[in-house]
Amino acid sequence: MTRTRIKICGLTREADVDAAVQAGADAIGLVFYEKSPRAVTVARAAELARRLPPFVTPVGLFVNATPAAIKAALNAIPNLTLQFHGDETPEDCDGWARPYLRAARMAPGFDLLDFTLRFPNAQAVLVDAFVDGYGGGGKVFDWSLLPPSVPSPVVLSGGLSAANVIDGVLKVRPWAVDVSSGVEAAKGLKDADKIRQFCDAVREADRLKSA
Repeated sequence: MTRTRIKICGLTREADVDAAVQAGADAIGLVFYEKSPRAVTVARAAELARRLPPFVTPVGLFVNATPAAIKAALNAIPNLTLQFHGDETPEDCDGWARPYLRAARMAPGFDLLDFTLRFPNAQAVLVDAFVDGYGGGGKVFDWSLLPPSVPSPVVLSGGLSAANVIDGVLKVRPWAVDVSSGVEAAKGLKDADKIRQFCDAVREADRLKSA
């Protein structure tokens, strides 16, 4: 069994970056969507990314961003992985010739297999809840909507927390999990204890699935 990777998304403070690293996160998410309460500027994101040690990946979340905005972020954070959360086409995503994740908004009737096949160059497909606007809104979707297998690695997102991530890992068997609101004290402000508890729960799930 592979180890479930962990991404802590929506970081805005140095202390939160440090807490994610200390808890063993594999990646942190930096939100470049201005309408999000967790949004950061390119300059701020670069400051936070510079705190990362080797082998912890910065991921930039974009929603229908302009090419200029994406280019500015890539220039400021050269090792940034892209995460597309809007209505981006395969051409929009592939045009950067950079590693990227493609978010899928799960709802009854949504064909994840077809969606994944449209983005064959994505490193992974991130499955999130369908809500008005963009992002999962901290909501858990019905995991039974997921097909038994998809061509790309799956990143499970949407309303995860230490209380439910063990169940999510055991039922979905994702490549990675992504959490934001489930480890917060308030929107955009993470809680170090909740981050640690979440990462510990993921590791416990891995122990259980390999038992």
